[in-house]
Amino acid sequence: MAEVIISTSGMTFGDLVSIARHNAKVSLSEQSISAMQSSRDHVEGLAASETPVYGISTGFGALANRHVSQELRTQLQRSLIRSHAAGVGEPVEREVVRALMALRLKTLASGKTGVRPVVAETMAAILNAGITPLVREFGSLGCSGDLAPLAHCALVLMGEGEALDKDGVKRPVPELLAEAQISPVQLAEKEGLALINGTQFMSAYGMYCLQKAEHLIEMAQLIAALSFDAFNCTTEPLSPQIHSIRAHEGQVQTAQKLRDYLAGSSIAESTNKQIQDPYSFRCIPQVHGATIDAFNHVLSIFMREINSVTDNPNIFPDQDL
Repeated sequence: MAEVIISTSGMTFGDLVSIARHNAKVSLSEQSISAMQSSRDHVEGLAASETPVYGISTGFGALANRHVSQELRTQLQRSLIRSHAAGVGEPVEREVVRALMALRLKTLASGKTGVRPVVAETMAAILNAGITPLVREFGSLGCSGDLAPLAHCALVLMGEGEALDKDGVKRPVPELLAEAQISPVQLAEKEGLALINGTQFMSAYGMYCLQKAEHLIEMAQLIAALSFDAFNCTTEPLSPQIHSIRAHEGQVQTAQKLRDYLAGSSIAESTNKQIQDPYSFRCIPQVHGATIDAFNHVLSIFMREINSVTDNPNIFPDQDL
């Protein structure tokens, strides 16, 4: 089984697919553990201060000006998760939920959210045990945050909520955690907020769709190559000289992919060809290429997003913020 090491920065498309779809083992780098501990030390300093700090020693939203005493802060973080776990609709696909958790874990590992390392370590352990929180498809607030989907995941960290085992069977969360020797997390200041204040659900769904789109593109390329042979087409329209002077990357890639598929084909290499094939064959690199360019553009946006930190407030211990 593959392993993906999550650090303070840098996650690839392949990393996420490996975790979400192929159950790759997740581990946290020493750098991420150190960064989380540093930001946690800073949060605890803010929590001990008499100066109110949003999400740490105050309420949330309209209650941002309401001071919360130290003895009630754990209850506040726990209540925040319970109150926001209000998703409705059909259960979300397992690999989307795994991607959701992996992306939120990536944010926690950045060291900019103020959670203790044990919170991230517990989330990683849940992923590695194949435990999947039951998340409903409706409940996101869009750019204001995927609060409900993330709250359903956070409930499982607390030993509550609903979850499926590695075989997809719904079972009591305490039983699943005990079986995997995972202790539920008792949330401290800022941690409930840090677990739900992000856009990882929409990012996970976007990456899920992109993975399917990538597969469709690959199948379309293969079908195109088979069609070239089936119609006894000449491969001259795939010549690299033709496409290099257009310089559209997707077009160049498509022509190369078709040449690779057709390499060694006795049909493709036959000299018994008509002078010019139908336009629908000759323009395949241009049409498929435009699709690939669009795919790569969307992927670049999602890659920036999944390697970003989304939380409120963010913690910058080196700047005392």
